[in-house]
Amino acid sequence: MEEMKKKWLTKSSIKSTVLSCMLFMGGLFGLFAQDVTVRGTVTDSFSEPLPGASVLVKGTTQGIVTDINGEFVLNAPVNAILVFSFIGMETVEVEVGGRSVVDVVLHEEYSILEELVVVGYGSVARRDVTTSISSVSTDDLERTPVTNIAQAMQGRAAGVSVIRPSGSPDTDMVVRIRGTTSMNASNDPLYVVDGVPMTDIRFLSANDIESIQILKDASSAAIYGSRAANGVVMITTKSGTAGHSRISFNGHVGVTELTNRIRPLNMSQYREYIDDLGVNITLPDHLTDQTDWYDETYRAGVVQSYQLSASNSVDNLSYYISGGYTRETGVIQVSFFERYNFRANVENQIRPWLNLSTNVAYSDYTGNGIISGQGSNRAGVVLSVVNTPTYAPVWDENNPGQYYNNFYGVNITHPVENMSRSEDNRNNNQRLLATGKTVVSFSDNLNLSSSVTLDRHHNHNTSFLDPIKTSYGRSNYGQASDNRSTGTVMIYDNVLDYNTSRGFHRFDVMAGSSGTTSFWTQSYQSASHFRDGKIQTLNAANRISPGNGTFESDWSIMSYFGRVAYNYDSRYLITANMRADGSSKLHPDHRWGYFPSVSGAWRLSSEPFLADVFWMDDFKIRGGWGQTGNQSGLGDYAYLERYNIQRQNWWEPGNANALIMLNQANLRATDLKWETTTQTNIGIDLTVLNNRITMAMDWYYKLTTDMLMHVTLPSGSAAANSIQRNEGEMVNKGFEFMIDSRNIRNRQLTWDTNFNISFNRNELKSLELTKVYYHANTSDHVNQYIVRNEPGRPLGGFYGYVSDGVDPETGDLIYRDFDDKGFVSTSDRRYIGDPNPDFIFGLRNSFSYRGFSLNVLIQGSYGNDIFNASRIETEGMYDAKNQSRAVLDRWRIPGQITDMPRAGFEILPSSYFIEDGSYLRVKDVSLSYSINPNVLSRWGIARLEPYVTASNLLTWTNYSGMDPEVNQWGGSGAVQGIDWGTYPQTKSFIFGVNVEF
Repeated sequence: MEEMKKKWLTKSSIKSTVLSCMLFMGGLFGLFAQDVTVRGTVTDSFSEPLPGASVLVKGTTQGIVTDINGEFVLNAPVNAILVFSFIGMETVEVEVGGRSVVDVVLHEEYSILEELVVVGYGSVARRDVTTSISSVSTDDLERTPVTNIAQAMQGRAAGVSVIRPSGSPDTDMVVRIRGTTSMNASNDPLYVVDGVPMTDIRFLSANDIESIQILKDASSAAIYGSRAANGVVMITTKSGTAGHSRISFNGHVGVTELTNRIRPLNMSQYREYIDDLGVNITLPDHLTDQTDWYDETYRAGVVQSYQLSASNSVDNLSYYISGGYTRETGVIQVSFFERYNFRANVENQIRPWLNLSTNVAYSDYTGNGIISGQGSNRAGVVLSVVNTPTYAPVWDENNPGQYYNNFYGVNITHPVENMSRSEDNRNNNQRLLATGKTVVSFSDNLNLSSSVTLDRHHNHNTSFLDPIKTSYGRSNYGQASDNRSTGTVMIYDNVLDYNTSRGFHRFDVMAGSSGTTSFWTQSYQSASHFRDGKIQTLNAANRISPGNGTFESDWSIMSYFGRVAYNYDSRYLITANMRADGSSKLHPDHRWGYFPSVSGAWRLSSEPFLADVFWMDDFKIRGGWGQTGNQSGLGDYAYLERYNIQRQNWWEPGNANALIMLNQANLRATDLKWETTTQTNIGIDLTVLNNRITMAMDWYYKLTTDMLMHVTLPSGSAAANSIQRNEGEMVNKGFEFMIDSRNIRNRQLTWDTNFNISFNRNELKSLELTKVYYHANTSDHVNQYIVRNEPGRPLGGFYGYVSDGVDPETGDLIYRDFDDKGFVSTSDRRYIGDPNPDFIFGLRNSFSYRGFSLNVLIQGSYGNDIFNASRIETEGMYDAKNQSRAVLDRWRIPGQITDMPRAGFEILPSSYFIEDGSYLRVKDVSLSYSINPNVLSRWGIARLEPYVTASNLLTWTNYSGMDPEVNQWGGSGAVQGIDWGTYPQTKSFIFGVNVEF
């Protein structure tokens, strides 16, 4: 019995114990499962409250923002971890641990030395950079009316020249990194967007950009080998951010205006000018001022942009999806630019060892411009605004539907007719860029990434010339064209990288291959003889051009590359790169180019002898050498002997079955090889006063050899007189300086400053077959080239006669007779100007105060000359076209002292038309206000920031033209700084808002 009782007690004890444990565990579970109310205050390092700080329960979307006093109240599990974050502050995680009060201090997140810098096929902390790399701030990008992302680099990076050569909305920006390296080949940098190399970035929306890094020296750019001679611009687009589910909207609308006007003569002044000129033109007495051609040509343009995006990063999946619309109508009435864009960046960490990602971008953009770089007698719009007499109406009353063109013998068409020549033209581009990428992690320090990219570009360019409205259209019975091209580029990359650390030693090794193939097709058609302008497609034309046809070509590049980087305690650093590129454009015997580079750095601030210098945070000396290549000036079959196709008129008697004829177009270039740029760079990085001031200085020397040249041989010397070959050398050398300063940093006010300045000297060192090249023939009246390029001179030098002013007795310009022949001849021509600036600079100041933010960017150029060829047409006084009011100061009587010669003076391309193109410009001014998020949280709005921005607000310059930032020859390496009826720059005022949910 006792034994049975013991057994029962034992069983009861066990049951009781188990039951008690279960109740205890259940109580603990209930304790941990329940929520507690947590309150607290978030302050900064100055003990000031931080309103709008984010407080998030880690691993969830549950959270709140602090109120005006920096306080918060939320319910959270007792074992939760709270994540505190604020823009510009370090993120802090705090475990609740059952507490009801959690106070947190957030410190500023500012360590430029730890910032990751994107380099070729990888990234590196800025403190460990051994090369010359500039980072472009994108902080105020969403408040700036940027249609081309290259605009975001203007004035913001040392050593980088960015100009907008024309004010037309569809114009391309001209970007030069450390000068012009080639005379005939492209001088544009290579753009790498999310790891994909390309040359055209007009499809990008500024709101999608996360960061911009510019690789300037060869030791940083050589990893891209054959396409990096002009530097590399690394662009990274946005991705999802962990713990932040965002829906963002940015929209702005504004107006653009003409910055400057050149006033023409009114009717009475024009009559007096005609009398002085003495031409055989009789103007009726009844003519009066009737038309303001500025009002008929120019308008207030409208710029608008809308961008919507959604992003998040949850568990192992992150995404960023955006879509946008941009449109800018130019100040000249027929010009515009319009773009639709879509982007999706998705990344998924499927397994700890496997990461898959895809980037897809699609853009559809269309533009139209005007005819420029021509006189008003050849449909030049800008010049005809001044050259057209004010007595003329727009329409011809005697011929309905036709523009007025009775100018009493003057060879001119008015600007509305000239605009009509291109008003129905459209240049449409559709771009699809899709990348799929896989990263396999064999271990924590060994990764293999493989990617495939499709870059497809379709261009559709149409034109139509009305057969009735314009005199040129009537003489041709109307004209139309339809040109279409499709390019497909496939890029296959495989990169293996390995890193390891042993004590103070760190090694990073990377090796990879990249294959690129391109296939391009084009169809081109033109037709004439339209009945009217109602149907503008080619089927409405009666005469189809015999020159219609199709064209196709292909090319490919195979590349192998590698990098080894050694880091000893972040004190001694060395990096070596090697790339080998083989191009189908070059002869098989010279197809492969090899581009090595090496760079190193010594961090003196880590040495014991500087350990006591308390004010120095970082002091590093850098040096590098490397080679890069260029083949962008070559056609797809450049080394081969090519032929032109000449069709025979099959409708002529005896030609019913005739075949085409072939004419040799060029000589074969069996020794054609890579253009190579060798660059040496020495730099210093210095950070002082607790990261308050950061400075960088660089000196560089770039030598381009085996320049790719289009050489013209004497006629009859060979079967063809054209050949592409390697010849010539060019040098660029210079100095760059950049300083970032955090001037004021407290709770109420912050003020940051960035200043950069760049000096570059360019010289064409040698040429072989052709020793001198002439370029840029402007006015028909003068009909002479104004640019001469020869060894021993900077590229693009202006060449002509030296003018010593106006002769008071005759009113003619005095041209200097250098050889004392008693008359002026071509042997008296000299170099009269240099379009290359002595230096360029940019100054950016950013202020913030109680929710207000003000950003001011000042940008400028000093020492560059401009050849104002427009003045030949507007002040030349050589025929009866109207002139600008500057000619009111013309010489009229013997003995008169003036700078303006007489009507009918002899015009030669001379220093009379050379002007100082230096300028200082308030490029962008942006003012925004971030509304207190506590006021908005009830509507689910996390951010509401209205802003206003003015661009090109003020310009100080001595240039007499419409704007000094100009080049009618666009991105030409051989020709710079010429104003010849070029579309003028504009200033803009926009109003916008940033909203985030």
